[in-house]
Amino acid sequence: YAFLNALEESGCVSSETGWQPMHMQLTRNGETLLLMPCYLKNHSYGEYVFDWSWADAYQHHGLNYYPKLITAIPFTPATGPRWLSNLDPDSSLQLISDAMTQLLKTLQLSSWHLLFPEMIGQQGMRPDTLLQRSDIQYHWFNHDYQSFDQFVATFKSRKRRDMRKERARITEANISFLHLSGSEIIDEQLEYFYQFYAATYLKRGRSPYLNRAFFKQLVHSIPDQILLVLAILDNHPVAGALSFIDSETLYGRYWGCLEEYDSLHFETCFYQGIEYCIRNNLKRFDPGAQGEHKIKRGFEPIRTYSNHLIMSEPFREAIQQFLKEEEQLINQHIPKLEKLLPFNANNSGEVREASGEDHSG
Repeated sequence: YAFLNALEESGCVSSETGWQPMHMQLTRNGETLLLMPCYLKNHSYGEYVFDWSWADAYQHHGLNYYPKLITAIPFTPATGPRWLSNLDPDSSLQLISDAMTQLLKTLQLSSWHLLFPEMIGQQGMRPDTLLQRSDIQYHWFNHDYQSFDQFVATFKSRKRRDMRKERARITEANISFLHLSGSEIIDEQLEYFYQFYAATYLKRGRSPYLNRAFFKQLVHSIPDQILLVLAILDNHPVAGALSFIDSETLYGRYWGCLEEYDSLHFETCFYQGIEYCIRNNLKRFDPGAQGEHKIKRGFEPIRTYSNHLIMSEPFREAIQQFLKEEEQLINQHIPKLEKLLPFNANNSGEVREASGEDHSG
Protein backbone atom coordinates (compact mmCIF):
# COMPACT_ATOMS: atom_id res chain seq x y z
CA TYR A 1 0.00 0.00 0.00
CA ALA A 2 2.77 2.44 0.91
CA PHE A 3 4.39 2.01 -2.51
CA LEU A 4 1.17 2.34 -4.52
CA ASN A 5 -0.02 5.25 -2.40
CA ALA A 6 3.27 7.11 -2.85
CA LEU A 7 2.94 6.73 -6.62
CA GLU A 8 -0.49 8.36 -6.55
CA GLU A 9 0.22 11.08 -4.00
CA SER A 10 3.40 12.15 -5.81
CA GLY A 11 1.56 12.34 -9.13
CA CYS A 12 3.76 9.70 -10.79
CA VAL A 13 0.62 7.64 -11.36
CA SER A 14 -2.38 9.62 -12.61
CA SER A 15 -4.56 10.19 -15.65
CA GLU A 16 -2.04 12.84 -16.75
CA THR A 17 0.79 10.27 -16.86
CA GLY A 18 -1.37 7.65 -18.58
CA TRP A 19 -1.83 5.56 -15.43
CA GLN A 20 -5.38 6.35 -14.28
CA PRO A 21 -6.12 4.44 -11.06
CA MET A 22 -9.25 2.27 -11.34
CA HIS A 23 -8.88 -0.14 -8.45
CA MET A 24 -11.31 -3.04 -8.13
CA GLN A 25 -13.31 -4.07 -5.08
CA LEU A 26 -15.53 -7.14 -5.49
CA THR A 27 -18.27 -7.59 -2.90
CA ARG A 28 -21.07 -10.06 -2.21
CA ASN A 29 -23.91 -9.24 0.19
CA GLY A 30 -21.91 -6.33 1.53
CA GLU A 31 -18.82 -8.44 2.21
CA THR A 32 -15.58 -7.63 0.42
CA LEU A 33 -14.35 -10.70 -1.42
CA LEU A 34 -11.36 -9.25 -3.23
CA LEU A 35 -9.31 -6.07 -3.65
CA MET A 36 -7.08 -5.55 -6.66
CA PRO A 37 -5.14 -2.53 -7.99
CA CYS A 38 -5.99 -1.66 -11.59
CA TYR A 39 -4.99 1.13 -13.95
CA LEU A 40 -6.51 2.44 -17.13
CA LYS A 41 -3.65 2.87 -19.60
CA ASN A 42 -3.44 4.83 -22.83
CA HIS A 43 0.10 3.61 -23.59
CA SER A 44 2.37 0.67 -22.70
CA TYR A 45 5.26 2.48 -21.01
CA GLY A 46 6.52 1.33 -17.63
CA GLU A 47 5.10 -2.20 -17.83
CA TYR A 48 8.06 -4.42 -18.88
CA VAL A 49 5.73 -6.81 -20.69
CA PHE A 50 5.92 -5.56 -24.22
CA ASP A 51 2.74 -5.44 -26.29
CA TRP A 52 3.53 -2.60 -28.69
CA SER A 53 3.17 -4.95 -31.65
CA TRP A 54 -0.33 -5.88 -30.48
CA ALA A 55 -1.28 -2.20 -30.37
CA ASP A 56 0.16 -1.70 -33.88
CA ALA A 57 -1.90 -4.62 -35.18
CA TYR A 58 -5.08 -3.14 -33.74
CA GLN A 59 -4.29 0.24 -35.31
CA HIS A 60 -3.51 -1.39 -38.65
CA HIS A 61 -7.02 -2.89 -38.65
CA GLY A 62 -8.66 0.38 -37.64
CA LEU A 63 -9.35 -0.68 -34.04
CA ASN A 64 -8.42 0.92 -30.71
CA TYR A 65 -6.08 -1.03 -28.44
CA TYR A 66 -5.94 1.84 -25.95
CA PRO A 67 -7.27 2.46 -23.41
CA LYS A 68 -6.61 -0.92 -21.86
CA LEU A 69 -6.87 -2.07 -18.25
CA ILE A 70 -3.91 -3.54 -16.37
CA THR A 71 -3.26 -5.00 -12.95
CA ALA A 72 0.37 -4.38 -12.11
CA ILE A 73 2.78 -2.62 -9.79
CA PRO A 74 3.61 0.44 -11.92
CA PHE A 75 7.17 0.63 -13.23
CA THR A 76 8.07 -2.59 -11.36
CA PRO A 77 8.83 -5.90 -13.12
CA ALA A 78 8.92 -7.85 -9.86
CA THR A 79 6.79 -10.93 -9.33
CA GLY A 80 4.42 -10.80 -6.38
CA PRO A 81 0.81 -10.89 -5.16
CA ARG A 82 -1.63 -8.93 -7.31
CA TRP A 83 -4.79 -9.03 -5.19
CA LEU A 84 -6.00 -9.47 -1.62
CA SER A 85 -8.65 -12.11 -0.96
CA ASN A 86 -9.63 -14.80 1.52
CA LEU A 87 -10.71 -17.02 -1.36
CA ASP A 88 -8.48 -19.80 -2.67
CA PRO A 89 -6.36 -18.80 -5.71
CA ASP A 90 -8.41 -20.65 -8.31
CA SER A 91 -11.68 -19.22 -7.02
CA SER A 92 -10.16 -15.74 -6.98
CA LEU A 93 -8.94 -16.13 -10.53
CA GLN A 94 -12.32 -17.34 -11.74
CA LEU A 95 -14.04 -14.44 -10.00
CA ILE A 96 -11.60 -11.92 -11.46
CA SER A 97 -11.90 -13.36 -14.96
CA ASP A 98 -15.69 -13.15 -14.92
CA ALA A 99 -15.72 -9.65 -13.42
CA MET A 100 -13.12 -8.36 -15.86
CA THR A 101 -14.99 -9.76 -18.86
CA GLN A 102 -18.10 -7.87 -17.77
CA LEU A 103 -16.15 -4.70 -16.98
CA LEU A 104 -14.37 -4.65 -20.34
CA LYS A 105 -17.69 -5.05 -22.11
CA THR A 106 -19.27 -2.24 -20.08
CA LEU A 107 -16.38 0.17 -20.63
CA GLN A 108 -15.74 -1.04 -24.20
CA LEU A 109 -12.06 -1.70 -23.51
CA SER A 110 -9.87 -3.90 -25.67
CA SER A 111 -8.16 -5.96 -22.98
CA TRP A 112 -7.02 -6.57 -19.42
CA HIS A 113 -3.44 -7.51 -18.54
CA LEU A 114 -2.18 -9.12 -15.32
CA LEU A 115 1.55 -8.49 -15.08
CA PHE A 116 4.11 -10.47 -13.04
CA PRO A 117 1.59 -12.31 -10.85
CA GLU A 118 2.83 -14.65 -8.15
CA MET A 119 2.71 -18.26 -9.34
CA ILE A 120 -0.29 -17.67 -11.59
CA GLY A 121 1.41 -19.90 -14.12
CA GLN A 122 0.88 -22.92 -11.89
CA GLN A 123 -2.85 -22.40 -11.41
CA GLY A 124 -5.68 -23.69 -13.56
CA MET A 125 -6.03 -21.19 -16.40
CA ARG A 126 -8.99 -20.90 -18.69
CA PRO A 127 -7.43 -20.79 -22.18
CA ASP A 128 -10.70 -19.58 -23.71
CA THR A 129 -10.41 -16.35 -21.74
CA LEU A 130 -7.00 -15.75 -20.12
CA LEU A 131 -3.93 -16.17 -22.29
CA GLN A 132 -0.63 -16.86 -20.53
CA ARG A 133 2.70 -15.36 -21.53
CA SER A 134 6.10 -16.17 -20.07
CA ASP A 135 9.45 -14.42 -20.14
CA ILE A 136 12.87 -14.77 -18.57
CA GLN A 137 14.59 -12.80 -15.85
CA TYR A 138 17.88 -13.40 -14.02
CA HIS A 139 17.92 -13.76 -10.24
CA TRP A 140 20.64 -14.58 -7.73
CA PHE A 141 19.97 -17.32 -5.17
CA ASN A 142 21.70 -17.66 -1.83
CA HIS A 143 22.83 -21.26 -1.44
CA ASP A 144 23.79 -20.72 2.22
CA TYR A 145 26.89 -18.70 1.31
CA GLN A 146 28.87 -17.43 4.27
CA SER A 147 30.83 -14.88 2.26
CA PHE A 148 31.18 -13.40 -1.20
CA ASP A 149 34.42 -15.34 -1.64
CA GLN A 150 32.57 -18.59 -0.97
CA PHE A 151 30.04 -17.64 -3.66
CA VAL A 152 32.79 -16.87 -6.18
CA ALA A 153 34.52 -20.14 -5.32
CA THR A 154 31.62 -21.96 -7.03
CA PHE A 155 32.67 -20.39 -10.38
CA LYS A 156 34.81 -21.92 -13.06
CA SER A 157 38.37 -20.66 -12.70
CA ARG A 158 38.29 -18.29 -15.69
CA LYS A 159 34.95 -16.80 -14.64
CA ARG A 160 36.28 -16.44 -11.13
CA ARG A 161 39.30 -14.49 -12.37
CA ASP A 162 37.08 -12.24 -14.50
CA MET A 163 34.90 -11.27 -11.55
CA ARG A 164 37.87 -10.60 -9.28
CA LYS A 165 39.46 -8.40 -11.92
CA GLU A 166 36.18 -6.52 -12.29
CA ARG A 167 35.96 -5.84 -8.58
CA ALA A 168 39.65 -4.94 -8.41
CA ARG A 169 39.08 -2.08 -10.86
CA ILE A 170 36.78 -0.43 -8.34
CA THR A 171 39.33 -0.81 -5.55
CA GLU A 172 42.06 0.61 -7.79
CA ALA A 173 39.85 3.61 -8.56
CA ASN A 174 39.59 4.29 -4.78
CA ILE A 175 35.79 3.98 -4.87
CA SER A 176 34.13 2.85 -1.64
CA PHE A 177 30.50 2.10 -0.80
CA LEU A 178 28.01 3.30 1.76
CA HIS A 179 24.92 1.22 2.64
CA LEU A 180 22.01 3.19 4.12
CA SER A 181 18.56 2.19 5.30
CA GLY A 182 15.70 4.61 4.74
CA SER A 183 15.94 6.00 8.28
CA GLU A 184 19.63 6.78 7.76
CA ILE A 185 19.24 8.66 4.46
CA ILE A 186 19.52 12.43 4.75
CA ASP A 187 18.05 14.86 2.21
CA GLU A 188 21.43 15.60 0.61
CA GLN A 189 22.09 11.91 -0.06
CA LEU A 190 18.59 11.41 -1.47
CA GLU A 191 19.10 14.37 -3.79
CA TYR A 192 22.37 12.90 -5.03
CA PHE A 193 20.59 9.63 -5.73
CA TYR A 194 17.74 11.33 -7.56
CA GLN A 195 20.17 13.16 -9.83
CA PHE A 196 21.84 9.84 -10.64
CA TYR A 197 18.49 8.13 -11.27
CA ALA A 198 17.14 10.95 -13.47
CA ALA A 199 20.36 11.01 -15.49
CA THR A 200 19.77 7.41 -16.69
CA TYR A 201 16.60 8.61 -18.43
CA LEU A 202 17.84 12.01 -19.56
CA LYS A 203 20.83 10.38 -21.29
CA ARG A 204 18.30 8.57 -23.51
CA GLY A 205 16.29 11.72 -24.13
CA ARG A 206 13.42 10.71 -21.81
CA SER A 207 11.96 12.09 -18.62
CA PRO A 208 12.16 9.86 -15.53
CA TYR A 209 9.02 7.99 -14.53
CA LEU A 210 9.41 8.91 -10.85
CA ASN A 211 9.88 12.26 -9.13
CA ARG A 212 11.60 13.45 -5.96
CA ALA A 213 8.35 13.50 -3.98
CA PHE A 214 7.87 9.76 -4.57
CA PHE A 215 11.27 8.82 -3.15
CA LYS A 216 10.96 11.23 -0.22
CA GLN A 217 7.62 9.73 0.75
CA LEU A 218 8.93 6.15 0.58
CA VAL A 219 11.97 6.96 2.72
CA HIS A 220 9.59 8.08 5.46
CA SER A 221 6.79 5.53 4.98
CA ILE A 222 8.79 2.27 4.61
CA PRO A 223 12.32 3.11 5.83
CA ASP A 224 13.09 -0.45 6.96
CA GLN A 225 12.38 -1.82 3.49
CA ILE A 226 14.78 0.49 1.64
CA LEU A 227 18.48 0.04 0.92
CA LEU A 228 20.45 2.86 -0.69
CA VAL A 229 23.95 2.03 -1.91
CA LEU A 230 26.11 5.07 -2.67
CA ALA A 231 29.47 4.81 -4.45
CA ILE A 232 31.89 7.30 -2.90
CA LEU A 233 34.97 8.88 -4.54
CA ASP A 234 36.96 11.64 -2.85
CA ASN A 235 34.22 11.95 -0.20
CA HIS A 236 31.51 12.61 -2.79
CA PRO A 237 28.83 10.25 -4.15
CA VAL A 238 29.41 9.35 -7.80
CA ALA A 239 26.70 6.71 -8.27
CA GLY A 240 23.79 5.17 -6.44
CA ALA A 241 21.43 2.20 -6.44
CA LEU A 242 18.17 2.00 -4.49
CA SER A 243 16.62 -1.37 -3.63
CA PHE A 244 13.68 -2.69 -1.64
CA ILE A 245 13.79 -5.47 0.95
CA ASP A 246 11.33 -8.01 2.30
CA SER A 247 11.93 -10.94 4.65
CA GLU A 248 13.59 -13.06 1.95
CA THR A 249 14.43 -10.96 -1.10
CA LEU A 250 16.36 -7.90 -2.18
CA TYR A 251 14.72 -6.11 -5.12
CA GLY A 252 17.16 -3.97 -7.09
CA ARG A 253 15.15 -1.20 -8.72
CA TYR A 254 16.86 2.12 -9.53
CA TRP A 255 20.41 3.07 -10.42
CA GLY A 256 22.33 5.95 -11.94
CA CYS A 257 25.57 7.89 -12.22
CA LEU A 258 26.72 11.16 -13.77
CA GLU A 259 30.11 9.92 -14.98
CA GLU A 260 31.13 6.46 -16.16
CA TYR A 261 33.72 4.42 -14.28
CA ASP A 262 34.98 1.01 -15.34
CA SER A 263 32.83 -1.76 -13.77
CA LEU A 264 30.99 0.71 -11.51
CA HIS A 265 27.54 -0.41 -12.66
CA PHE A 266 28.23 -4.08 -11.96
CA GLU A 267 29.70 -3.37 -8.54
CA THR A 268 27.02 -0.93 -7.39
CA CYS A 269 24.00 -2.80 -8.74
CA PHE A 270 25.04 -6.45 -8.46
CA TYR A 271 28.02 -7.23 -6.25
CA GLN A 272 27.08 -4.87 -3.42
CA GLY A 273 23.59 -6.37 -3.47
CA ILE A 274 24.92 -9.92 -3.35
CA GLU A 275 27.14 -9.05 -0.39
CA TYR A 276 24.16 -7.49 1.36
CA CYS A 277 22.07 -10.65 0.81
CA ILE A 278 24.81 -12.91 2.18
CA ARG A 279 25.42 -10.69 5.19
CA ASN A 280 21.68 -10.48 6.02
CA ASN A 281 20.75 -14.08 5.11
CA LEU A 282 18.37 -13.09 2.32
CA LYS A 283 17.47 -15.95 0.00
CA ARG A 284 17.18 -14.14 -3.32
CA PHE A 285 18.25 -11.03 -5.23
CA ASP A 286 15.87 -9.84 -7.95
CA PRO A 287 17.77 -7.14 -9.89
CA GLY A 288 14.97 -6.31 -12.35
CA ALA A 289 14.10 -7.09 -15.94
CA GLN A 290 16.29 -8.16 -18.85
CA GLY A 291 20.07 -8.27 -19.01
CA GLU A 292 21.79 -11.48 -20.12
CA HIS A 293 25.03 -9.91 -18.89
CA LYS A 294 23.85 -10.89 -15.40
CA ILE A 295 24.28 -14.61 -16.14
CA LYS A 296 28.07 -14.69 -16.07
CA ARG A 297 27.90 -12.89 -12.73
CA GLY A 298 25.94 -15.70 -11.12
CA PHE A 299 22.33 -14.71 -11.78
CA GLU A 300 20.26 -17.71 -12.84
CA PRO A 301 17.47 -17.63 -15.47
CA ILE A 302 13.94 -17.80 -14.03
CA ARG A 303 10.54 -17.69 -15.67
CA THR A 304 8.07 -14.88 -15.11
CA TYR A 305 4.45 -14.71 -16.19
CA SER A 306 1.73 -12.41 -17.40
CA ASN A 307 -1.87 -13.12 -18.31
CA HIS A 308 -4.05 -11.39 -20.89
CA LEU A 309 -7.80 -11.14 -21.44
CA ILE A 310 -8.39 -10.11 -25.07
CA MET A 311 -11.98 -9.21 -25.94
CA SER A 312 -11.77 -9.46 -29.74
CA GLU A 313 -12.01 -13.13 -30.71
CA PRO A 314 -9.96 -12.79 -33.95
CA PHE A 315 -7.21 -10.92 -32.10
CA ARG A 316 -7.36 -13.35 -29.18
CA GLU A 317 -6.76 -16.23 -31.56
CA ALA A 318 -3.94 -14.36 -33.33
CA ILE A 319 -2.25 -13.40 -30.05
CA GLN A 320 -2.62 -16.94 -28.73
CA GLN A 321 -0.77 -18.24 -31.78
CA PHE A 322 1.89 -15.55 -31.32
CA LEU A 323 2.35 -16.60 -27.69
CA LYS A 324 2.73 -20.26 -28.66
CA GLU A 325 5.49 -19.38 -31.11
CA GLU A 326 7.12 -17.05 -28.58
CA GLU A 327 7.05 -19.82 -25.94
CA GLN A 328 8.80 -22.19 -28.33
CA LEU A 329 11.58 -19.63 -28.82
CA ILE A 330 11.93 -19.20 -25.06
CA ASN A 331 12.14 -22.97 -24.57
CA GLN A 332 14.89 -23.13 -27.20
CA HIS A 333 16.73 -20.20 -25.63
CA ILE A 334 16.81 -21.52 -22.06
CA PRO A 335 19.40 -24.31 -22.70
CA LYS A 336 21.67 -21.75 -24.33
CA LEU A 337 21.37 -19.52 -21.27
CA GLU A 338 22.17 -22.40 -18.94
CA LYS A 339 25.43 -22.99 -20.78
CA LEU A 340 26.47 -19.40 -19.99
CA LEU A 341 26.22 -19.84 -16.23
CA PRO A 342 29.66 -19.48 -14.60
CA PHE A 343 29.33 -22.27 -12.05
CA ASN A 344 31.33 -25.45 -11.84
CA ALA A 345 29.43 -28.56 -12.90
CA ASN A 346 28.54 -29.52 -9.32
CA ASN A 347 27.26 -25.98 -8.62
CA SER A 348 25.32 -25.37 -11.83
CA GLY A 349 22.10 -23.36 -11.62
CA GLU A 350 18.78 -24.35 -13.08
CA VAL A 351 15.87 -22.53 -14.63
CA ARG A 352 13.29 -21.70 -11.97
CA GLU A 353 9.87 -20.18 -11.61
CA ALA A 354 9.63 -16.64 -10.34
CA SER A 355 8.90 -18.02 -6.86
CA GLY A 356 12.30 -19.74 -6.77
CA GLU A 357 10.87 -23.23 -7.18
CA ASP A 358 12.47 -25.64 -9.60
CA HIS A 359 11.11 -25.52 -13.13
CA SER A 360 10.42 -28.91 -14.68
CA GLY A 361 9.50 -27.88 -18.22
